[in-house]
Amino acid sequence: MPQIKSILCPVDFSEFSVNAYEYAQSLAWHYKATLFLQHVLYSLQPFGFWNISPDSYEKRCGELRAGAEQQLQEFATRHTRTEIRPQCFVQDGPVTDLILSLAEAQAVNLIVMGTHGMRGIDRLMLGSVTEKVLRRARCPVLAVRKPAHHVTSSVQDPEPVHLRKMLLCTDFSDHARHASQYALSMAKEYGAELTLLHVLEDIPRSADLHSATEMAVKQLEESIAPNTREECRVKVMVRIGKPYQEIMQLTLEAQTDLVIMGVRGRGALDTALFGSTTYRVIQLGPCPVLAVHIPVASLE
Repeated sequence: MPQIKSILCPVDFSEFSVNAYEYAQSLAWHYKATLFLQHVLYSLQPFGFWNISPDSYEKRCGELRAGAEQQLQEFATRHTRTEIRPQCFVQDGPVTDLILSLAEAQAVNLIVMGTHGMRGIDRLMLGSVTEKVLRRARCPVLAVRKPAHHVTSSVQDPEPVHLRKMLLCTDFSDHARHASQYALSMAKEYGAELTLLHVLEDIPRSADLHSATEMAVKQLEESIAPNTREECRVKVMVRIGKPYQEIMQLTLEAQTDLVIMGVRGRGALDTALFGSTTYRVIQLGPCPVLAVHIPVASLE
């Protein structure tokens, strides 16, 4: 089973960050993990600073950093509901690079980030950063958007998020098998029901469809370890159509709380799988998505 000993949650103080932090602290609480809370200041040298003296510039930068540090501490105090106390970092520079470098420096096992979905602002602010982190991160990334149904608990409830139904999307690849380890671990931690889904695409004839469906069901059943059903509730499902459309449809029908998907990793070769399926589910789907990269060492 995967080890989740440290979690990084970058925030920009928006409502999307609040949603992400709910999930981050919930996972940190379940896995007894160290939680890092990060805020990255946008460049401290906007055009208006070019004509001021170096001393004035340094003073202004210091004020901005101090204000951001106070704001991050207040954010943590206001929104933390477990005994987990995050370690706070405020940095200045390229947002994506600083998120990834902090994740590397702290040996983070999971990054949890908010995403705006399909709104236009998504392409300019946190959403575009989330996309870049998803493509370049060496660890799994949980992209959190506000779910279509109620998942977060009341303020009085010490458990920030209740995950009762999870969906693992698999194409039987090594990437999907690696993602299944996270899905099983999280389903066990939360006592959630886990559905294993495979989507058949481009089946030309009904006879082929019947045979392909039976084979896919058999593969799904065989992928479940004997002791898994004793640890959590597991069921399998096969659907026909475009993968991202079927994933989103089932997620809505079943009121799924979390989707888990394996992705190929970083670089241009990732575009086909990540762009056409995982990315569409993250942007268009009704619930958070855990994108799991297979470790680089495992591919060598």
